[in-house]
Amino acid sequence: MNWARPRCLLQPRRVILMLLRSCCSIPLRRQFRLRIGPGLILCTLLQDKVMKVLLDHDPGLSKTVGQSNATPLISAATRGHTAVVKELLSKDPSLLEISRSNGKNALHLASRQGHEDIVKALLDKDPQLARRTDKKGQTALHMAVKGVSCEVVRLLLEADAAIVMLPDKFGNTALHVATRKKRAEIVNELLLLPDTNVNALTRDHKTAFDIADGMPLSEESSEIKDCLARYGAVRANELNQPRDELRITVTEIKKDVHTQLEQTRKTNRNVNGIAKELRKLHMAGINNATNSVTVVAVLFATVAFAAIFTVPGGDADSGTAVMASSTPFKIFFIFNAIALFTSLAVVLVQITIVRGEMKSERRVVEVINKLMWLASVCTTVAFISSAYIVVGRHNKWAAVLITVIGGVTMAGVLGTMTYCVVKSKQVRKVKKKEKMSRSGTSLWNQLDSDTELNPIYAI
Repeated sequence: MNWARPRCLLQPRRVILMLLRSCCSIPLRRQFRLRIGPGLILCTLLQDKVMKVLLDHDPGLSKTVGQSNATPLISAATRGHTAVVKELLSKDPSLLEISRSNGKNALHLASRQGHEDIVKALLDKDPQLARRTDKKGQTALHMAVKGVSCEVVRLLLEADAAIVMLPDKFGNTALHVATRKKRAEIVNELLLLPDTNVNALTRDHKTAFDIADGMPLSEESSEIKDCLARYGAVRANELNQPRDELRITVTEIKKDVHTQLEQTRKTNRNVNGIAKELRKLHMAGINNATNSVTVVAVLFATVAFAAIFTVPGGDADSGTAVMASSTPFKIFFIFNAIALFTSLAVVLVQITIVRGEMKSERRVVEVINKLMWLASVCTTVAFISSAYIVVGRHNKWAAVLITVIGGVTMAGVLGTMTYCVVKSKQVRKVKKKEKMSRSGTSLWNQLDSDTELNPIYAI
């Protein structure tokens, strides 16, 4: 027995090759799962040359797992076998992605044990590995501050300084954990970083100073408290709690929103009332215009009808007009007939069509107004032509004067009314575009664009 042990250690490669030849009938990975050859496993963990032999024989051995899903990389990182770790990483870098059943990877375990070279090798392969968390939400920095190696903490912070702010599932940052473990040197190292929140709260609403204050009095706890105090650490009850501020702010916002909603409801009710009143005023104006047009149309029809029986220039004994063959009489007869039938058409429309909506009412009024314009022009022309029949033969200047007065008056009135109608339409279009583009006026957009309180408008 005293001879066999040193020979195994002096010639590991030869021994491993002999064992591999003797076990060739069973796949090596299956033997590992069956726990055959525990001495061989021990040799692979102690000798990197042995590991090379095994990987050359079966590269799949690097991904074999033991209890708790531990890979050879995780086992070597935990035990501090730097050469084995580097060899495994050179063969298969994807081993970094494999974690134990509790979520801890090789960096977690190497950081907890304080293996500086292994931590550096792992971070060189993947700097983002420092942000990986286990099932408790702990990063490698959480594990490192539980140990005693300040150099490992520095390596992790050099890789990613922002991880000092990351909490675990219980709200503990690395500063909380280091304080609870009484790691004064590591606490001081963490406080040197500008990203460290010295007054961060855990889920139990405790700061690092609360944790240090609750520990039994010792040299380490006193040193940690002094260090925290120098960097502005306070107790949780001395903080102006951001959560309380947020709660107060949310409450104030809710009150403001509620007040604004109430004001909006009142405004909507007022707007609805104003809109109804405007509709009433608009409908009243249209009804008045309709009634006036009806009366005027009946009057025009009466005058035009009566003019046929009392023609200018008189009648002959046969009943025909004396001036029937003259040009002024023909003009009188044609335009008088147009005025009569146009007026009758307006009366017929007014007594037949029943309008139920404001827009349809306005459109009908627009049409009958234009018909009344035509009737007015025709009546004017008929009157001027009759003036040439009655007084034009002896006093032509009087007929010309009547023509000038009538023409200027009607042209001025019709021109002014045309301008008002066009102007009103343009104003309505502009206001409608403004309302469509204006924000917060959805209620007003539902109203008709003509329901505004204008002193006068033309249709």
